[in-house]
Amino acid sequence: MVRHFVFLTFALPLMAVVLTATEKPNVIFILADDLGIGNVGCYGSDRYKTPHIDKLAAEGTRFTQCFTAALCGPSRALIMSGRYAFRNGATNQDACTNLDPKEIVLPRLFKAAGYATACVGKWGQLPGEPGDHGFDDWMRFNGSGVYRNVDGGKPERYSINGDDKKLADGEYMPDMCHDRVVKFVRQHRDEPFFVYYPMSHVHGELLPTPDSAPGSNDLMADNIAYMDKLVGRLIAELDTLKLREKTLVIFMGDNGTGKGMADRATIGGKVLSGMKGTMLECGGLVPMIACWPGKTPAGRVSADLIDSTDFVASFGELIGTKLPDMTFDGQSIAPQLLGQPAKPREWVFNQLARMWYVRDAQWKLNEKGELYDMSGAPFTETLVNGPHEARTRLEAVLAKLNPAGGILDQGDGSGRHANKEKKKAKE
Repeated sequence: MVRHFVFLTFALPLMAVVLTATEKPNVIFILADDLGIGNVGCYGSDRYKTPHIDKLAAEGTRFTQCFTAALCGPSRALIMSGRYAFRNGATNQDACTNLDPKEIVLPRLFKAAGYATACVGKWGQLPGEPGDHGFDDWMRFNGSGVYRNVDGGKPERYSINGDDKKLADGEYMPDMCHDRVVKFVRQHRDEPFFVYYPMSHVHGELLPTPDSAPGSNDLMADNIAYMDKLVGRLIAELDTLKLREKTLVIFMGDNGTGKGMADRATIGGKVLSGMKGTMLECGGLVPMIACWPGKTPAGRVSADLIDSTDFVASFGELIGTKLPDMTFDGQSIAPQLLGQPAKPREWVFNQLARMWYVRDAQWKLNEKGELYDMSGAPFTETLVNGPHEARTRLEAVLAKLNPAGGILDQGDGSGRHANKEKKKAKE
């Protein structure tokens, strides 16, 4: 398919961050699956306990206004490309697998800066193999929520550096991924490294963890606890290897809490507005924590607006790598990561299929022209009719972005699939 559209350069202000070669960090980017803010203790979760993640936040900076796409494929495409869906074409889950390879920018940035690179975990929503895009070492599983083989079912499959394998009975994929990350870190402890670690947890269909009690009736809590335990084990390994002060750890959710679990992910007894797959607040509002001891301010809680296109620009600035000659939508948050003066974003943009919105600190305007007062977020969103200065201001942002003039979604409208009717016609 030939794509015709015009790129508009929409430059966002950057603050310069200068680090010496010896200060450039190792980076471990942990991406949890279907983990919303209501699933994390330090974000106020009523039900779920995450002591190791909470400790990571206490030793670093917790961001309360980090937004990404509401489904895993488009979200990962934003992280990897630094470009909005109307530019990169990742408007729905199926479209993500057809991304132009040039859109997978993030691992190439680290390779260009001399980093050893690894991808361990979920990759199938993105094109090709991780090794095609700048990862030296990879272990990837197929699909989502891979934990263990189910009695009577086909063995789960995964690959290591292109070598296809079957999961053995009794093996637990999250433990195998953790061990692979640790092996890579140990092997490259004396050189700069980047690890992209998209976890199995806590995507459904949830299965008992090795720590689950027999007959447990809360597998979500079990899986969140086990995920938290793995994060703690990884941080402990960095301590053992004396790499903690040399390593920036990012922990983030890839989208909001999944359907069926959202009503239980309450904060202060209140149900959140939205969940995975929706354009409501908590479809795309996710937990994000950054911790680099001695560099990232400890115990800080930041309400600066962030969206997931910002990571390409941020890591590029931190490691001193020039971005390719393309239009990027991200704004570096390197100053915030280092506790330096910063000019935060004035707005974030979010898209799924042909639905989108632009949001500032208090207001949200969507593709239908509906304006919402977000002062009650993340619990309520109040429709505001008629003229308003916020409407005028956000309309100008959307007009400049012009998402309708980019790559338009050709899927079923949900963001989950390509056009089902076309698929049926071919069958």
